[in-house]
Amino acid sequence: MKNSIHRPFFQTAIFFWVTLILTQHACQPAAEGTENPAAGSADSLAFTACLQKHLDAVSNKDLPGLESTLSPDGNMQLILPNREITNTVAEFVDMHRDWFQDTSWTFETKILNAEVGPEIGAATTEIMYREPNRNGKPFFNRMAVSYTLKKINGRWYVIKDHACSLEKSEH
Repeated sequence: MKNSIHRPFFQTAIFFWVTLILTQHACQPAAEGTENPAAGSADSLAFTACLQKHLDAVSNKDLPGLESTLSPDGNMQLILPNREITNTVAEFVDMHRDWFQDTSWTFETKILNAEVGPEIGAATTEIMYREPNRNGKPFFNRMAVSYTLKKINGRWYVIKDHACSLEKSEH
């Protein structure tokens, strides 16, 4: 009887440790000198070009350039802190049209990483948003923004933008 009580615990403990070891190994970065085989693929390059065009359009307050990177099927999810989620290209464009009217802010971007599949890709960026004067003081918001892009009719389009603040000045 004693062995039957401890056997499930022992099996569970072994399973836990094996799973932990395998998970840690699987989540480790690639060894130095190894690269993602898709890193230089045409899909990866086209994905990055679309995302960079999108980021540059925001930085340059270029609404037509921004619209050209958005899904032609009208789906575009925007998730921002302290705002309701929007789900359409029209809502996304309207928000940016209003925001682009203020020409004093700057938006510096850096693509940190990307994972590109055959039809869907995701990237994480770091964004530094600055205003020269908010309530009498300079303002900044350093953000992490993740983007999801989808290939539609052979072209990549941004379908999701999810931002969170990492550090910002008080306002």
